[in-house]
Amino acid sequence: MSTCKACCENNGSEKKRLRIAIQKSGRLTDETLKLFKDSGIKISSNRDHLLAHAENLPIDILRVRDDDIPGLVMDHVVDWGIVGQNVLEETTMQRDLDGMYTGFNEVLKLNFGDCRLSVAVPMEEEWHGLSDLEGKKIATTYPHLLRRVMKNAGVNFRSVLLTGSVEVAPRAGLADAICDLVCTGATLQSNGLKEVETIYTSKAVLIGRDQPLFPEKQAIADMIIERFKGVMSAVESRYIMMNAPKAKLEQIRAILPGAENPSIIELEGSSDRVALHVVSREKVFWETLEQLKALGATSILVVPIEKMLG
Repeated sequence: MSTCKACCENNGSEKKRLRIAIQKSGRLTDETLKLFKDSGIKISSNRDHLLAHAENLPIDILRVRDDDIPGLVMDHVVDWGIVGQNVLEETTMQRDLDGMYTGFNEVLKLNFGDCRLSVAVPMEEEWHGLSDLEGKKIATTYPHLLRRVMKNAGVNFRSVLLTGSVEVAPRAGLADAICDLVCTGATLQSNGLKEVETIYTSKAVLIGRDQPLFPEKQAIADMIIERFKGVMSAVESRYIMMNAPKAKLEQIRAILPGAENPSIIELEGSSDRVALHVVSREKVFWETLEQLKALGATSILVVPIEKMLG
């Protein structure tokens, strides 16, 4: 193949195929792959390959380290990236310090990957606030986020940069405290630490390069965004069906969380009762069902929604 022909083919691919960087393995990987699957994006299950292609859409998936994703987007190597806000913020501050370009667009906040960046100290220590860390050594993987918070608090400290197993630092005598990601807190407790202050909250976010996409790519991007939104809306939404007395319809509608306008269907052989069908965009708790029953509703059925569009 001639060089000219290869360039033309590469340019054609560049215009038509949406390239997305995701975490190869880690905290966000499984949820990201589930989002793709639920959105109808069929990709190879072999995680050892750096580059994967969607079987049914013009989409390429780049599997990389999570802290490489912001840079790949900012450097326009990929069109989109799915990354934790904590990694995005830390990487942005590092690139800014290095004089590198930091432009990107936030495309969509996602509904997974919730965590918090917190300070933790040994269980036996008292805690009165960040001022307790004056002059102390703090082990962390997020030195820039930590430094920003401590600077705002007027606290001087020494940062100990660790890329893994941060929670063992106090026990190993490497630091007096740590600043690390926390999801459940179980790892901290198992290492004799207690979480004392949250300095940053994070979840997964879809980011994109800060320049217009080719029209062919934009069409795919718009479709995928709508699918992502539909999947996320369906997670908390429920389809509720019941038979209800006509006289209590307004009271029933008032207690249904996040409900849209219901469908009302006449019941055969009943002049004072109807079938009510409604989509609720919030969780439905047992207390709500008990209130509905108290208002005379019967045959109450709450069904999860797999997909929802519009």
